[in-house]
Amino acid sequence: MRREKRNQREEEDKIKWGKLISFIIAIILLGVAIAISMNQDNAVGELNYNNLKNNVSNTLLPTEEASSELSKNINEVIMSNTVNSNVAGGDNEEEKDEEINEIRNSLQTSANVVENSNQTTNEEKQNENTNTQEQNNTNQTKEETEPEIKFIYPVEGEVVKEFAKDSLIYSETLEEWITHTGIDIKADRSTVVKAVADGTVKSIKNDPRYGLTVTIEHSDGYVSSYSSLLTAEFVKEGEKVTQGQTIGTVGNSAVFEVAQDNHLHFELLKDGSNINPEMYLK
Repeated sequence: MRREKRNQREEEDKIKWGKLISFIIAIILLGVAIAISMNQDNAVGELNYNNLKNNVSNTLLPTEEASSELSKNINEVIMSNTVNSNVAGGDNEEEKDEEINEIRNSLQTSANVVENSNQTTNEEKQNENTNTQEQNNTNQTKEETEPEIKFIYPVEGEVVKEFAKDSLIYSETLEEWITHTGIDIKADRSTVVKAVADGTVKSIKNDPRYGLTVTIEHSDGYVSSYSSLLTAEFVKEGEKVTQGQTIGTVGNSAVFEVAQDNHLHFELLKDGSNINPEMYLK
């Protein structure tokens, strides 16, 4: 009888110890599982945090490629980390929220930088194109107005009557308003008159309106005419002359301008049409 009770007690002790050992093992396994889960959560949080940092750095480049991907990065990163804010960097919820807000602000700032940079680049390109077009127009206008050859003044003196092909000026001699297809340069009697450019003497004659006149043909369709001369014995028709060579002297032989003082009536023609000499003489 005693043996049976002892055996029964031993059996009960074994059951109690078995339950205790099972409970301890269960607690240990639960602790291990919790530790593993926490390590995984921390690893995921660190990975997401680093990804956010990298996205901020990548969007700082003000290029067209970064600009095209920027809005996508902002939306995806913000939504992803709003949902997973519990695994972002930081030790508590407040720090996590602060870091996510900082990253959002950095992304938005980057977007503004890229947008402003692209806008500035477009404005610079537009200004550059405008300046280039203006420069081309200026060069074209300069080429149209500048002659192919360079002319010098035939005589030194004051221009007392200007070119007036398409307007009227008053003639003291004729006492009426007339056109004037050349310029009148005031100079002392017998002042040397020079060829304005290289060329060939086309004619030497007494013009019924402008007196003794020498005409010289130049290259590129230019012709120069020197009138109201006193003398023209320094050259002859058909002679080749060089720029600055003496071709005559100043007088007052122009009948249409006899009321004026001694002067040279000078005309310049291009392809048979009178042009303003003052725009070409240097």
